Amino acid sequence: MIEPLIRALHLKSPESSIDVLATPWVASVMRFIPLVNDIIQAPLLHGKLQWKERRQLATQLETNNYHEAYVLPNSFKSALIPWLANIPKRIGYLGEWRWGLLNQTLSNPSRQNRPPMHQHYLALAGQELSPEESKPRLICKDVMKSRARDYAKTLQNHEGLYIFCPGAEYGPAKQWPSSHYAELAKALSERQRNATILILGSNKEKALGDEIVLHSQTDRIINLCGKTSLDDAVSLISVSQGVVSNDSGLMHIAAALGIPQVAIFGSSDPRHTPPLSNLAKIHWLKLDCSPCFKRTCPLGHYRCLVDIQPQTVLNSLEII
Repeated sequence: MIEPLIRALHLKSPESSIDVLATPWVASVMRFIPLVNDIIQAPLLHGKLQWKERRQLATQLETNNYHEAYVLPNSFKSALIPWLANIPKRIGYLGEWRWGLLNQTLSNPSRQNRPPMHQHYLALAGQELSPEESKPRLICKDVMKSRARDYAKTLQNHEGLYIFCPGAEYGPAKQWPSSHYAELAKALSERQRNATILILGSNKEKALGDEIVLHSQTDRIINLCGKTSLDDAVSLISVSQGVVSNDSGLMHIAAALGIPQVAIFGSSDPRHTPPLSNLAKIHWLKLDCSPCFKRTCPLGHYRCLVDIQPQTVLNSLEII
C-alpha cells in the first residue's frame, strides 16, 4: 500500500535516495519495489516498546544523515525512532501521543471518510497521481521469476500454474470454505489436465491446505503452506496464470504484480479494500448482513462465503 507514496516521493525529488525501515515480513515485500534503495530490517515486536532496540536503530539511522522520515503506522512507538535519530523533517498522521515526535502532520480522517489505504499514505507526499498511476505496483526481477519457474517444475511438470491462497489472518469470516477450494481444484484440473495448483500461505494454514488437497481428488495440487518464504511466494505468484484468494495480503500482492485473479470477499468490503488491478474479478454477494467486518459469522451460517459456488469462481478464472 505504500508503493505509490514511494513513487510520488521519487517524482518529487528524483535525486533523492529512498530507504525503508521495516519489520522482516514487510521487508520481503519491499524487495519488489525497484525505487527502494536500501531496506533496514527492524526486529520489533507488536505491542512492545523495546526501548533499547529502538535506540540502537536510531543510532544506526543517524549516521546516514536522512533529511526526511515518513512515519506510516499511527502508533507512538513508530514515531520514536526518527525522533531519536534527529531526522529534521518527520512526517505522518497525528496518531497516539505523537505531538513533538512528528513536526509535519496531517489529521487522520474519520473511519467513514477514510480513503483506500494506498491513497491515505500517498497524501503524505503532497504529490498528485492519477487514479491509474496511484495503484500499487510490484516488480519481480527476471532472475527471481526464472528461479520460481524452475522450482515449480521440480515440484511437478506442468503447462499452466495456478495459485490458491485460502488463508485469511483476520478469521474464518473471510475464508472461503476449504471444501469449495477442493471442488474448484478438481474442476480446474479436469479442464486443464496438465495444470498444477500450488497452495500458498503461512504455517498456520498448513492444516487447511492439507484438507484441500485431501478432498480435491486430484494429484495436480500441492500444499506449500509454511514451506516458502514470502519472497518465494511473491515470485511464484508472479509466474502464475491465475490466483484465487480470500481478502488477504497475498490478494493485494497478486493485484500489484498484475496477475489475473479471482478475489473472494465475505465479511469485509471490496469497496474499501479491493484488489487494485484491472485483471481482478471480485465475488461478493452483498447480503443484507454484510459487510459485518466480524472475525466469525455472528449469525453462524457464513452464507456470504458458502453461497459463492466453485463453478462460478472457475468461470471467472477462465475469462480474466
